Order: sequence, then C-alpha cells, then structure tokens
Amino acid sequence: MTPSQWMGTLMIFPGLSLAAEMALAQTGTAGFPNRPITIVIPLAPGGGTETETRLYAQRITETEGYPVLVENRPGAAGTIGTAYVAKAAPDGYTLLQVIAGHTIAPANYPDLPYDAVKDFAPISLMSKRPYILMVHPSLPVKSIQEYIAYARARPGAVNYATGGAGGSTHLAGAWLHNATKTEVTFIHYKSTGGFTSDLTAGRVHASATTPINAMAYIRSGKLRALGVTISTRMEQLPDLPTIMEQGVPGYDYSSWMGFAATAGTPAAVINKLNADFIKAAKTPGIADKLKNDGIVIIGSTPEQFRQLLASEVARWSALIRDTGLKLLD
Repeated sequence: MTPSQWMGTLMIFPGLSLAAEMALAQTGTAGFPNRPITIVIPLAPGGGTETETRLYAQRITETEGYPVLVENRPGAAGTIGTAYVAKAAPDGYTLLQVIAGHTIAPANYPDLPYDAVKDFAPISLMSKRPYILMVHPSLPVKSIQEYIAYARARPGAVNYATGGAGGSTHLAGAWLHNATKTEVTFIHYKSTGGFTSDLTAGRVHASATTPINAMAYIRSGKLRALGVTISTRMEQLPDLPTIMEQGVPGYDYSSWMGFAATAGTPAAVINKLNADFIKAAKTPGIADKLKNDGIVIIGSTPEQFRQLLASEVARWSALIRDTGLKLLD
C-alpha cells in the first residue's frame, strides 16, 4: 500500500494493550509520564498546524492526567527546533511536531545536524491537508489559467508569499511555477500565519496555505481562491476546482502533520503516546472542528509514519535534483 493510499484511511486505535502495559513495567517506564511533556513546534507562532497541536495538547491534559505543554522554537525553516529534539533525552518527555517541511530540509541543507528519519522515533501521522492558492482581490485573475497568463506576461512582478525559505509553502509554490514556466518573486516570512496581514492588505499578491488559515478570508472576500492543490475538490468548497483540473497536470500537493520523539525512546512509551494522541483526535469536538477546517484525520501507526518520512525524504530530494528547483534564495 502506498503512502497516499493509507494516508486517506482513518485508523483509530484504542488504549494500551495488556502486552504494552507489561512492556512499560519490564523496561522501567512504568508510571510514564510522571511530569509534563513538551511538544516542540519548530516554527514561529501562528500557523494552522499549531492550532491543531494545541487542541491535542489541551485535550490530553484534561483527560489523561498529565500536562502537555507546547513550545515554539523557530528558525532555519524548522531545523533549529528539530535539532533540539534530536538531541533530547530519549524518554518521551520532549516531542517534535513534524510537518512536511521536515522531509524537505535534507535536500535544502546537506549539513543538517540530524538525520530526518534515523534520529527520530515516529509516534503518529495525525492529519493531512490540501493547500488553497489565493490572491489578493486587486489581482485581475479568477482562475489558475488567468493567474498563469498574468504572471507569465509579467516575469517577477507577482510577489508570492511563503512561510519560510525552503519550507513546504515555498516548495508547493516553486513546484507550481516551475511546472507552468512562470516566474514570480518569492517573499519569505517566518510562518504561514505571518504573511496573512500582508496578503490581505495587498502588499503581496498570492500564496498557498492550508484551509485552516484560508477559509475565513475566502468567505469574507478579503482573498480570492483560485484552486485546490490536491487532485480532488474539497468538501468545504465544492465549487472550487483543483489546480490539476485547471490545466496543470500532475500537480497534487498536500501537507501533513504528525508527532515524533527522539530516537531510542522505548517502544512502550511511543505506543502510549500514539494511543493518547489518537484518542484526542477522535474526540467529537476536535474531530468536527478539524473537518470543518478542511483537515483529514489519519492517526497512523508509528511504523506507517516512519515509512512516510523515509519515502517523502526520497521523493523531494529526487524532485529537487531532477528538476533543478532552487528552493533557497
């Protein structure tokens, strides 16, 4: 089964099995956790995945009897916070919010102080989400084809906002404009949340971001949606065509989010965290909110998430090598 096939399947697992509970005792991890757990978000505050992570953290804190804290450690397209977790004690008390940019970084930074797969113990792929390509209403375009024609006739004139050089929003934009042979000027911000005010004010012209960041501005008319980055239309915006169906063959991009611990964390600890995060995600109040924001809950096993990380690192490295994409300005 390919990553795209199993990513579309909601897999929910109940609490720890008797075997897992026995393993906790046998490995000396009985009583875990007995102090707060910290989830490190390697990006600046304000992104949609932070909202999702904080929902899980709050729910687990309320229902599982141990506090889960969230800490932002931004910098270098997420690699600073990621390196911090890679070097943390392998005890399950320091976790990493892992997003698509995690698997892009190895192609951008050949001297990373960590291995994006081997230095982490995956917990679960929690969700995936499409991007929506949006423009400020002052841009005289109402479709992808009109946008391409406009940008192609004015090389470099369109300012395209990203959530950071070399990050997933940059990659999605670089892929689109490379595929359509259009040239734009990328304007990099510290996070996807950071460019919203400039985009709604018209200081930048276009960007792609997740539904959780985009929906309110689209519905209010402050931004105009041109297309969805995945191969199927969104349930929340059924009249918005995909970029692929508007004449960009093969363009099928989705972002995702999951959690990982430091490599060497005991399997029993990983299993407990996996069960607790997935239990939080299936809570009706959280599940409904995420669905309304265009997020698809996955809830994978640790091994499935490990396979995705490895395949995505290989995929983006090959794409960047074979197409000559230059993601770092």
